[in-house]
Amino acid sequence: MDGLTRPAVAAVDGLTRPAVAAVDGLTRPTVAPIIGLTTYLEQAQTGVWDVPAAFLPKLYFEAVIRAGGIAVLLPPQPVSAGIAARVLDGLDGLIVTGGKDVDPALYGQERHETTDAPRTDRDAWEGALLTAAIERELPFLGICRGAQILNVTLGGTLHQHLPEVIGSNRYQLGGGEFSMVGVLAEPDSAVGTMIGTDELSVEVYHHQAIDRVAERLRVTARSDDGVVEAVELQGVPFGVAVQWHPEQTPDDLRLFQGLVDAARKAMR
Repeated sequence: MDGLTRPAVAAVDGLTRPAVAAVDGLTRPTVAPIIGLTTYLEQAQTGVWDVPAAFLPKLYFEAVIRAGGIAVLLPPQPVSAGIAARVLDGLDGLIVTGGKDVDPALYGQERHETTDAPRTDRDAWEGALLTAAIERELPFLGICRGAQILNVTLGGTLHQHLPEVIGSNRYQLGGGEFSMVGVLAEPDSAVGTMIGTDELSVEVYHHQAIDRVAERLRVTARSDDGVVEAVELQGVPFGVAVQWHPEQTPDDLRLFQGLVDAARKAMR
C-alpha cells in the first residue's frame, strides 16, 4: 500500500455499499455517484406545525441508496440557467420525480377542468434542470410527472385527461391507490435492456400522458392499450423517462440501478 488507510466496505441493512477497485496497484473504494432528486413543495403537517414544505416519499431516495448512489434532494426554488448549471456541477445523475400536473400553458393549451392548479415554480425548476442535464449529457431518469415535463420541455404535448382518450380511469383509480398495467419495452432500447422485453406489470397513477412526442424523444415502451409509458432521449448515454412508478416496487431496482451505473460511468 502507499501508507494510507483505506476504508473497509460492508453490506449493512441490505443496502448496497461502495465496492472496491484496483487502480495503479492500490485498492481504492469506488466512489458512489451523487444523484439529485427533485421534490414536491406542499403544505405539510408535523407536530404542531402546518407549513409549506419540500418533501419526497422515502421510497424514491431509498431506491437510489439501495442501488449504490448517494441521494440529494432538490426542492423547487428560483432558477436560471446559471443556477441550474451550478446545481448540476455537484451531481452525477438526476431523477425528476412524480407530482402534480404540468402547466398546460407550457404546451399551448387551456387548462382542463381536471388538471391540477399550475405549479409554475416546480415546472420552471425541473425544466431548467433537465435542459442543463441534456446539454452536458448528465444521466437522468424521469418518473411519471418527470416523463411529462421532459416531453413538454423538449416541445411535446400531453393528454390532459386520459379517461377521455381511452374511456376508463384504469391509470388513476383515485384515493392514492396504484393500479397495475402491462407494458412492453422495445428490444433495442435502454428500457428494454434494463427490464427485458417480456410484458411487465407496473404500478401506475396518472390521469395524464404523453400525446405528441417531442422530436428528440423516442417511445420505447407502451401499455397494452397503446399509452406511452417510456421515452428515451436520443444521442445521450442515459436519458430515460417512464410514466409508471418504479419506486413502488422496491424489490425491483433495475431502473434505479441503470441510472446509478450510468452516473458512475460518467464520473470516470
